[in-house]
Amino acid sequence: MRVLAELAPDWRQLAIHESSGCSVSSNRLREQCPGYVATQYDPATPWGQTHPHGYRSEDLEAQTFADETFDIVVTQDVFEHMFAPDRAISEIGRTLKPGGFHICTVPIVRKAAPSVRRARRREDGSIEHLASPEYHGNPMDPDGSLVTVDWGYDIADYLDQASGLSTTIHTIDDLSHGIRAAYIEVLVSRKAFASQVTLDGRIDARPRSRPGAFKRLVHRLRG
Repeated sequence: MRVLAELAPDWRQLAIHESSGCSVSSNRLREQCPGYVATQYDPATPWGQTHPHGYRSEDLEAQTFADETFDIVVTQDVFEHMFAPDRAISEIGRTLKPGGFHICTVPIVRKAAPSVRRARRREDGSIEHLASPEYHGNPMDPDGSLVTVDWGYDIADYLDQASGLSTTIHTIDDLSHGIRAAYIEVLVSRKAFASQVTLDGRIDARPRSRPGAFKRLVHRLRG
């Protein structure tokens, strides 16, 4: 919420999609943002349809939303459970409006070390475990959610390469807001507007955007 308020003070007037939201911040978004859409991965409900409990059933890797639907997409502790996170971020990029962004929290347990996969999905749909199975709580499944990737800071490069978005890592340590923990990184992946300036500085009659056009910054906010 701190990063959202800084980047989009007018978030209450925007179109926001949150996947698998189940936190206090999810409740705040739902209550205060009329354009908020909540989705859950629920194969028992046809994709794109709304469950009686109020959420829309969506597979984050293959969404039914139209292109450029949302100003903001939020995922909180989701991408460590994806079998194909590249497809998910590509779909998020597709559904974002130009200038929109994806706010993502994920445990960066590897820090500066390379990310490693813990489990992958075989072609027949079965799961191959590459490390001892680890599960996190899941409101949709009492058995929990399998951890598929232990991420490092290279997640930013991974997301950019898969989507054409530009990712910044924010870290916040501020006891005045009760923020101090081991995993406090927030990733923001922005969808650029098409640039009208070519690399040689001349105005191009055919504006286009380029993946990785923005320099990545790591923000460290100290309270």
